[in-house]
Amino acid sequence: MTTSALTPPQIPQDAPETALEFPDNRLLIDLCGEFDRNLAQIEDKLSVQIMRRGNHLSVLGDEDDRNQTADVLGALYERLEQGRTLEPADIDAAIRFGNSAQDTGTRRGDQLEMFQGGRIEIKTRKKLVEPRTETQKAYVHGLFSHELCFGIGPAGTGKTYLAVAVAVSMFIDGHVDRIILSRPAVEAGERLGFLPGDMKEKVDPFMQPLYDALHDFLPGKQLARLMEEKRIEIAPLAFMRGRTLSNAFVVLDEAQNASAMQMKMFLTRLGEGSRMAITGDRSQIDLPRGQMSGLVEAERILRDVKDISFTYFTARDVVRHPMVARIIEAYDADSGEDA
Repeated sequence: MTTSALTPPQIPQDAPETALEFPDNRLLIDLCGEFDRNLAQIEDKLSVQIMRRGNHLSVLGDEDDRNQTADVLGALYERLEQGRTLEPADIDAAIRFGNSAQDTGTRRGDQLEMFQGGRIEIKTRKKLVEPRTETQKAYVHGLFSHELCFGIGPAGTGKTYLAVAVAVSMFIDGHVDRIILSRPAVEAGERLGFLPGDMKEKVDPFMQPLYDALHDFLPGKQLARLMEEKRIEIAPLAFMRGRTLSNAFVVLDEAQNASAMQMKMFLTRLGEGSRMAITGDRSQIDLPRGQMSGLVEAERILRDVKDISFTYFTARDVVRHPMVARIIEAYDADSGEDA
């Protein structure tokens, strides 16, 4: 018989309990969620039972589980006190990653104030973006502090999303004049045939993930105007040849599908006052058999070059659905067995 993922765990009535007090009843309502769905999510993940009594929550279960639950509830309540929203993904992040200390990297410019303590937030026009894992925090620090930053790892770890968020933040603050987003127009294992329309209509399907990220950070009308003014550009990698990209934040997504020649061409576009973020996943190379991935070659050649940042993500950094992390780990394990 199949049971719901949110079925409360069976905890003996005489189990030890921890009582937690939350003085603001309005915030406590938000903490519990509609029909106590937030509490149910925590119960399911941490094998505890949570009961509400006035402005108190009682947590029943093993001592370690109760202590972790108290930490999670405290961190989520503090988040609400700061005026921030609480989504299922925020609850999952609090459970999986904890309320660990923030990165305290060396300051290099005013935009790095966030790394001097306190929470790390990337400000955009529509939302505040928070790196959730230690690797994501290190990656964001690299994006702000280095002119060239590589983010390498599996899907769902926020490599492109955070890079675009930092690009928008630096654009809003006037650190760069333009945003340029690019990807190789390579089909992911299937032949799509000849697409109809003009050049933009032909390449837009390949660029859609970049459009999606921008729409998360900028209002639609403002984004349309900035794209019309060419202050934000989305273009295939092949269109970068011959350009010098000055005073721009440039993101190359899906870099594992760039050829070695394309990667060298792209990296040498870096102009005065610009920054580049290169993101990719070495396990998802769609190039023809026998063709070297430009990302793999660049990683080998540039690994020890001064002032180039490399951040490596793992399945533990996946911030989509928790199932995605388990899928990646299963594939990694199978690949190791095959080797």
